[in-house]
Amino acid sequence: MEKKRCKWACYSKELMDYHDFEYGFKITDDRLYFERLILEIFQAGLSWSTILKKRDSFRNAFDDFDFYKIANYDEVKINMLLNNSGIIRNRRKIEATIYNAGRVVDIINENESFDNFIKRLPLNDKNEILKIFKSNFKFVGPLIIEEFLMSVGLWEVRHEKECFMYKIKN
Repeated sequence: MEKKRCKWACYSKELMDYHDFEYGFKITDDRLYFERLILEIFQAGLSWSTILKKRDSFRNAFDDFDFYKIANYDEVKINMLLNNSGIIRNRRKIEATIYNAGRVVDIINENESFDNFIKRLPLNDKNEILKIFKSNFKFVGPLIIEEFLMSVGLWEVRHEKECFMYKIKN
């Protein structure tokens, strides 16, 4: 018998897999945190399905989301990314990714890991988290931050009542 999922997860294999094995699952890996944050930024104004279909291209284009490498990207690399049809070619989002990579490096230097920084967030205070993210990162708004925190398992994911994950998580 086919599993019942949230409606949004039924439109593609990528969405089903993301829903079933990633969305809302806690992580601790700094690179994976960064990847999820950047993908949420690139998703702004687009569908999540589009981003998931391009995820391998994003990983290739952005050195597997190695924030140490990305923090040192120059104008030549930016132009390469702007000409890469496998990703979303938006200069503001690309420049925000480079800036945010530098901030993650700084955060790791201050907190030993990005995971430590994330674990210290006041998760029950949405306004404070918004201030913290806006003061540290570019191209992050309330929806991007909310989706990021849900995707990495720090905020409760709102599964539909018919969804098999709703029954597991509640």
